[in-house]
Amino acid sequence: MTAPLFLLGPPALAAVRPGARVVLDGPEGRHAATVRRIVAGERVDVGDGAGRVARCTAVGVWRDVVELAVDAVDDVPQPAVRLTLAQALAKGGRDELAIEAATEVGVDVVVPYRAARSVVVWTGERGQRARAKWVATVREAGKQARRAWLPDVTALHDRATLARRCSAAALALVLHEEAAEALSAVPLPQAGELLVVVGPEGGLEAAEVDELVAVGAHAVRLGPTVLRSSTAGPAALAVLSARLGRW
Repeated sequence: MTAPLFLLGPPALAAVRPGARVVLDGPEGRHAATVRRIVAGERVDVGDGAGRVARCTAVGVWRDVVELAVDAVDDVPQPAVRLTLAQALAKGGRDELAIEAATEVGVDVVVPYRAARSVVVWTGERGQRARAKWVATVREAGKQARRAWLPDVTALHDRATLARRCSAAALALVLHEEAAEALSAVPLPQAGELLVVVGPEGGLEAAEVDELVAVGAHAVRLGPTVLRSSTAGPAALAVLSARLGRW
């Protein structure tokens, strides 16, 4: 069984070397000691979410503090092709389900997108809280998946911002049920951003698809069935992960 992963900010692990000691306290220490019930001698990984992972052994456990001895340190490079999911805001929490599964699958960047058919609206404090919830969701999913790199969650994109991102990407793919090109057949880049755009429940409007195709995106289909907004992105990322050799 793989060791559980706990997270500390990058400064805490920047100078860590084998033989050093790391202390988990605060929420992470409480979770390690009282929820996961880590015991002395147990293997524990500590990551910074930015590629550095300390492989440790627990040497002391208290009520909400765990002391760890660092056995090794791994610096995991970012992949040459960065997988980005532009997930349209969707009702019923389906957008959060999508980014949670996408994080487990291996997405590198999450882009919240307000599509024409998005019922959910992010504005003002509500928008800030919603984005913070997305950040927390990918953080917890990243821990669950034992990821060295946590996905970035960008600011909310509108149609114009998303079009510019598609234009700048190494490859932009728009999932659309009526597309003729199959996701499994489209040539993939060797480096840069590979952007996947997923609409809300009800899909993207034809005008939105046309706008993105006009700036260089490819409309592609996953298969003969129609997937929900919460399923389409993770399914596409799984296909791409296999094709890129990540899986």
